Amino acid sequence: MRIKTHKMASERLVGKALTVNAGFAEVQLRTLDEMAVDEYGLVHGGFTFGLADYAAMLAVNEPTVVLGKAEVKFLKPVKAGEILTAKAGIAEDLGKKKLVKVEVLNESDERVFEGTFHCYVLDRHVLEG
Repeated sequence: MRIKTHKMASERLVGKALTVNAGFAEVQLRTLDEMAVDEYGLVHGGFTFGLADYAAMLAVNEPTVVLGKAEVKFLKPVKAGEILTAKAGIAEDLGKKKLVKVEVLNESDERVFEGTFHCYVLDRHVLEG
């Protein structure tokens, strides 16, 4: 399926789309040393969240989709160098509002993050006057 939203998103920062189907997306992110916040290599949670958010946007795949709210849990730490995979699927389609469930797995298939993303399809781009 053709990607219709977030077309300029950086693969380096939020991941690369592996699968985009109606109501589902899978995105992979190779975490980088520069994402680490300490000498242990702990990746800042914002990068994991960004990956999950991007996957949610691709699951909806509408040009004007935006995130309104997210309820998330960080379940395990992520270390720089790990490859993460986000899987997102629309759990509820309420017209212009979509509830998207997302899980992020590490290379060992351990869940490191999960959440529900409240996505909204607007009539026009959020920055359009």
